[in-house]
Amino acid sequence: MPSKFDNDIVYLEDLEPPSSSQRSEASSVASTASVSKNASAKKDASKTSVKRQLTLLDSFAISQSTSSEPSAKKLKLSSSDTMLSASSSAVSSKGPIGLQKLNSIPFSLKAFQESLTEEQRNLLQLECQTMGKSWLKVLKDEIKKPYFISLKRFLWEEGVRNVDDSARSRVYPSPNNIYTWSNTPLGRVKVVIIGQDPYPGRGQAHGLCFSVPVGVSVPPSLVNIYAEIKAEYPEFQPPKHGNLSAWASNGVLMLNTCLTVRAGNAGSHANKGWEQFTDKVLDVVDRYGGANLPSGLGVGRGVVFMAWGSFAEKRVAKMNKNKHLILTSAHPSPRAAHLGFLGNGHFRAANKWLEKKYGPEAKVDWCRLEDPSCQPQTTVLPTPTATPSSSQ
Repeated sequence: MPSKFDNDIVYLEDLEPPSSSQRSEASSVASTASVSKNASAKKDASKTSVKRQLTLLDSFAISQSTSSEPSAKKLKLSSSDTMLSASSSAVSSKGPIGLQKLNSIPFSLKAFQESLTEEQRNLLQLECQTMGKSWLKVLKDEIKKPYFISLKRFLWEEGVRNVDDSARSRVYPSPNNIYTWSNTPLGRVKVVIIGQDPYPGRGQAHGLCFSVPVGVSVPPSLVNIYAEIKAEYPEFQPPKHGNLSAWASNGVLMLNTCLTVRAGNAGSHANKGWEQFTDKVLDVVDRYGGANLPSGLGVGRGVVFMAWGSFAEKRVAKMNKNKHLILTSAHPSPRAAHLGFLGNGHFRAANKWLEKKYGPEAKVDWCRLEDPSCQPQTTVLPTPTATPSSSQ
């Protein structure tokens, strides 16, 4: 749970928008340049007057006028340069397609929470506590919408209220794992795998589609996914576990369409609002997925979508196929895998596209699925004593 100091943090080195004083200064410079332009136009008009016999006084006046022209031109040039400088910072926060760069979107968790009503603060405490901040800052307006508040009221009645409700809730995954997918930073997303519903069995779902915690039997669909990786990468050794967290750390977003389910009742939380929310998540990926990859330029230049089965295919039907790589096939479940999932070549195809788009470092290491519970531990040696021990 975040400490009390986290509320004051502005995440991801977000840039503050230009201050009002900066904007007024830029406006003042623009006005100065406009006046200078008008004065120059009047001077040009005077040059078209009828020629007359020059007197000594006329020559002296023209001489004065001529000597003052360079300084006027210099002032005009200086004004233009100042305007360009004033506007450059605003332009730099925009991507090549006019979209604001991901890391220049300001966000303060404290300010967001202060903008909520009392009911919203209660209902959205889980999102504020567990959703990855790179996602929360672009979804903050979405989760305040009436449909999402209605969804949260439903989940409240189901027992999902905050991170400590796991024991009494009959909903999976546990509240603290509903947004596990958001631990993959938005700007680092390379591949999106779309699922449908969390596993409804006890201890199975943990917020990543097709994935289960270590210690839970590998689901049949994931067995077939491992088989396809083995066919594409013969060196792959399928692990004994089904935890895909290593992929999430490597830029793979594993997103279910519905993020919760009632225990033992598949599809029980469908049509409650999750579909609209995860559609918005995909829209955000379309705009910002891969923004912080090499050559990402601060906005999304395209990612790989893996849509297995007709349900997932519908979710990506409107995606720009010129911008993204859309890979579709049959579902990996035992009933459908032989209809086109096995042999689809999706994992190699994804890496080939990513390498061409972002360079070799952007490829996903599909074969690396270490057990997250097997982390190296530091051995603490006992403090030597003055009297040697009698045992060896």
